Amino acid sequence: MSPKPKIQNLKSLSIVKIGGNIIDNPTELEQFLSDFSKIEGYKILVHGGGKSATKMAESIGLVPQMIDGRRITDAAMLDVVVMIYAGQINKNIVAQLQANNTNAMGFSGADGNLIQSDKRNHPTINYGFVGDVKKVNTQLLETLLSNGIVPVFCAITHDGKGQLLNTNADTIASELAIALSEVFDVTLNYCFEKPGVLYDAEDDSSVIENINQELYSQLKAEKAIHSGMIPKLDNCFNSLSKGVQKIKIGHHRMLQHKTALYTTITL
Repeated sequence: MSPKPKIQNLKSLSIVKIGGNIIDNPTELEQFLSDFSKIEGYKILVHGGGKSATKMAESIGLVPQMIDGRRITDAAMLDVVVMIYAGQINKNIVAQLQANNTNAMGFSGADGNLIQSDKRNHPTINYGFVGDVKKVNTQLLETLLSNGIVPVFCAITHDGKGQLLNTNADTIASELAIALSEVFDVTLNYCFEKPGVLYDAEDDSSVIENINQELYSQLKAEKAIHSGMIPKLDNCFNSLSKGVQKIKIGHHRMLQHKTALYTTITL
C-alpha cells in the first residue's frame, strides 16, 4: 500500500514511545526526559510500564498472564495497570518533565475522549479488558499542542461506554502518529534500552541501520528478529503505509545525539 499523499508545509510533530526498561531505571529515565524536553517543536510522549505492573500484581498475589507478549487483563489486573500506568508512572513522568521546563499534561485515552477503543474480540483467546484503538480525537490534540501542552499518554484507553481498557503502548503511539499525520509532519520514535533493531540480540554493535519491507520479511524468515520486536515492526510498517513520515527505533540517545546509531524503518 502506498502512503497517503501529504499536504505541503505541515508543522513537525515528534511522537516518542518509551518502554519499561527505561521507566524502571531512574538514571536512564532522568536522562531520557532531559533529552525529550529538548526536542524542538510539537511533541507527544507515550509510555508503557508493564514490568512495574507485573511487580505490583505479584506483590498482591496476582499471577500475570501473557500470550505472545500481550497481557491478559482480567478485572483485578485492570485495576493494577490503571493504578500503575495512569497513576504512579504517568504523574511521576509529568512532574519530572515540569522540572525540565516542559509543560506536560498526563492523559489516558478516556481524558477528553482522546483515544477510544473497542474491547478485543479474539476467536480463540479471551484477552479480558484489552482495547484495540478505534478513534483518536485529533481536534483536541491539535488544540492542546497549539497551546503549548505536551501530552503524556499512558497505555489506558476507554470504550466510550464507561469501561477502561488496557491497550498496547506501541500501538497507541502508532495510532496517534497515523491520526495526526493528517495535520502534522510526524516522526515516530520508539525508544528502548538497545541502540536499534539488532542482527544479534546479544551484540549491541549489530544494529540494522535501515529495514524495509523486503528485509523485514527476510529477517522474519531467518528468525533473526526477536519475537517481541515483531509487533513493534508490524506497527511501524502499518504507520508508514498510512501517512507517517519517518520512524526510528533505538536508544533515547538518538533524540539528541547526532552520532548515535539507530534503526530507520522505511517502506
